[in-house]
Amino acid sequence: MLFFIAYCLNGVITLNETIIVIVRGLIGFSSLLIFARILGKQQISQLTFFDYVLGITIGSIAATLTTDLTSRAWLHWVGLITWSVVVFLLQVITIKSRQLSKHIDGEPVIVIMNGHIMNDAMKKARYRLSDLLEQLRKKDVFDLTEVEFAVLETNGQLSVLKKSQYQPITPNDLQIPTKYKGMSTELIYDGKIIKQNLKQLNLDQQWLEKELKKQGINSPSEVFLASLNTEGNLFIDKYKDNIKTPINISDYPGPN
Repeated sequence: MLFFIAYCLNGVITLNETIIVIVRGLIGFSSLLIFARILGKQQISQLTFFDYVLGITIGSIAATLTTDLTSRAWLHWVGLITWSVVVFLLQVITIKSRQLSKHIDGEPVIVIMNGHIMNDAMKKARYRLSDLLEQLRKKDVFDLTEVEFAVLETNGQLSVLKKSQYQPITPNDLQIPTKYKGMSTELIYDGKIIKQNLKQLNLDQQWLEKELKKQGINSPSEVFLASLNTEGNLFIDKYKDNIKTPINISDYPGPN
């Protein structure tokens, strides 16, 4: 009997803790989502070492807020707010002050200049030769004689300028006139018509439905994506692709 009572009490305590973790997890997730939206895309697109450390710290605080039941959630939430505010202020400061931005984010380093590897600059940046060669291969450069300049950016990526004789020929080099190519405009997304985009293009739903019927489509709900490019060409992708033999690039034969 006592064992049964203890078992029930333990079950109640476990259930209560589970509910608390779920609630705190939702709070932490919502807070992290809001702060991530406020901080913007800089944390992803221009991820410096300092941004990387800040991102890990903020994520760690959110995780602790969820699972650490030995302390109050309020303290972790205050810490999360504090770190997020500091990151936001640093972003504002680095935008306003070029000098402080150099100290916080660092500066790009030229590691190859006029075809010569800058050994002193690489040592100062603690950038290994093996790292340089690896980054060059990722830029499709396997011969150092092709490189005129290479710059190590603050986010660790390598920007490469090839010598003129190794750069691809462009229509401008051959003085060939080209047509303007802008962004395509989505007209149907996941089976739903985007009326705002139709209005911006001075088109209406009747025109779109007429174009769909030309391709044997009776309803926009059959379309996964439809977009119109600047040359007036309509791209349509249906939910049913009607591909009899799909190409499989996998080399895994599957279970026997």
